This record gives sequence, structure tokens and C-alpha cells, in this order.
Amino acid sequence: MLTRIIKEADVKRLKRLVDESRKIVVTTHMSPDGDAVGSSLAMAAVMTTLGKDVKVILPDRALSNLMFLPGAKEMIDAKQYPDFAAGLIADADLIFCLDYNELKRVGALADAIDASSAEKVLIDHHLNPGDFADPVFSHPDQSSTCALLFRVFCRLELFNLIDRYAAECLLAGMMTDTGNFSYNANDPDAYIIVAELIRKGVDKNMLYERLFNTHSENCLRLNAYAMSKKMEVFADGGAALICLDRSELNRFHYAKGDTEGLVNKPLAIPGIVYSAFMREEDNYVKISMRSKGDFPVNKLCRDHFGGGGHLNAAGGEFDGTLDEAARLFRSLIDENKKKYIDK
Repeated sequence: MLTRIIKEADVKRLKRLVDESRKIVVTTHMSPDGDAVGSSLAMAAVMTTLGKDVKVILPDRALSNLMFLPGAKEMIDAKQYPDFAAGLIADADLIFCLDYNELKRVGALADAIDASSAEKVLIDHHLNPGDFADPVFSHPDQSSTCALLFRVFCRLELFNLIDRYAAECLLAGMMTDTGNFSYNANDPDAYIIVAELIRKGVDKNMLYERLFNTHSENCLRLNAYAMSKKMEVFADGGAALICLDRSELNRFHYAKGDTEGLVNKPLAIPGIVYSAFMREEDNYVKISMRSKGDFPVNKLCRDHFGGGGHLNAAGGEFDGTLDEAARLFRSLIDENKKKYIDK
């Protein structure tokens, strides 16, 4: 039996909002990952079964390896169809805000959501939620928004409406946000949820194959190049860094998602406690960080790289050149060692 963590008052308010709604919009963060897409599609599936008119709107395109999930092809890319997305948000009477804690994380959709008269519901597992929604289901102790959403469905007495397709989306989010349960995965309740989703008919082996073990030739070559030619290891500081500029990405015909998981690879080296991957975009540098143990990459991203996240998995954006971002990271290694490793 799952531990009860959700307030009864929030459950009652959400139930009333769902009952009174007709047009529902489900939103998530920029660069939507497996947890963002999985929770959004699962929410859409369950709400549709309830007879609601539901649209999933993404700030930009999802990772290509997620497009096999049930309902993924019906998601609306607001970057490609901005006016259509804004119109749907304006017409909605209920907006779900999934897997993000602040409106700035939805990019260009932020103004439309903020201006909408629709009721807004936040369901998320990141720290420090904003005050733009009510009710707020914020539980940073949960490994994924999908795990939290499963709990919300159960509290709403909608467990029986989670079909195999919705269950597949939920498990995909749980798997991707834990590296297939290799980190942030010590909560016994998570495995109760996994068992229930598999009982719904989900093929976990298939999900693993599609999510973690299916790559294009260009993707494999890009990752091999990054590891063999671009990985910097700072053994004395317990750190590693990989940087890829646009010319390198273009050489390997980079497609969105091709570097997913690359940041984790250096953590396999004994003594490496945290790792950073920096990818040059058109006018900024995208940064991902991962760590082991109690090294807080969320603080590192928050304090220096305009981002945040979880203790062992975080990210940010750097307003400058790739060389400048890399120099800043290197300059912090000694300080990080004294503050977090040698403490």
C-alpha cells in the first residue's frame, strides 16, 4: 500500500475542478523529456476517458525517441504553431502544469498561461514551486512527476481509468527520470507503482529497448566522438566535462535527443563525483549536470548557470560562449572540491 502524501483538501479541490471543466490543456516544460511527455500523455489519456476535450501543448519539440508513446503524435508543438497553441490556452477552462515549478520554464507559453482565466493545477517534483497555480501538488521527494501523478490519479479514485497506454506513458517517465531506476530510486513506493503499471499490461522490456537501447548510427558516432575526443577528466577534483560546439554537432547530423544520457557516462570513472555536458545552441549554451552521492549539482547550476533541478540531476543555460561556460566550470572545480567533496 502506498504511503499517503497528498493533502485531502487539494484532492477535493482538484476533483471539483475536473468535474466542472470541459476544455483542458496540459502543458509541460521546454525541451520536454520522458517525464514531461509521459506525465502529459497519461494525464491526457485519463482526462479523455472522463469525456473531456484535452490538448497537450509542448513549448517545443519533444525528444524523437519518445514519439512512439501512445498519443505522442497528437501533441502540439507551440514553437511550430504558436497562434494555435495560444488560442487553445485562451479557450481552456483548466490548465495542468506538469513537471515544472515556474512559468519561465515553459518559455514563450508563459505569457499565454499567465493571462489565461482558466484554473491552473501544478503537479511537479522540483523544489520551490511558484504561486501561479492552485492546487499545487509539489513533492520533491518523488523521483518523477509520473510517480506523483499516479498517486494523484489514485487519490481521485481514477485508478481504473489508467489503461495500458496511460500506464506505458507513466512508466516511461519513471524510467527516464531515474536512468531506468539507477539513481533517485530508493523509494520502496516507486516499485509498488511499477508493479501496478506492469499489471496494467505494460511491457517494461520493450520500454527499455525503445527508451535506452535504440539509437541512430549518427547518434552512436557522435557519442563515441564526444567520449573519446572531448571528455575532460579532472581526477583531483572529482569532475568531468564534455563540450560540443555547433560544428561538431553538425558534423554528426545532430538530432534532438542524440546526446541524451551522455552526461552520465563519466560518472562510471572511479573517483568522478560530478559531470557536466555543455552543448552550443544558437545564442546560448545548454548545460546538463549529474552527480553521485550528496554532491549538489542543483546548487551549482542555480548559482552559476541560470538553472537548477535535483540534487543529482540538474541543468541550466549560459548566456555566453561555449568557451566561457567551460572556463567558468573549470574555475569552480577546486572550490567545489573543498565545499562538497573534502568536507
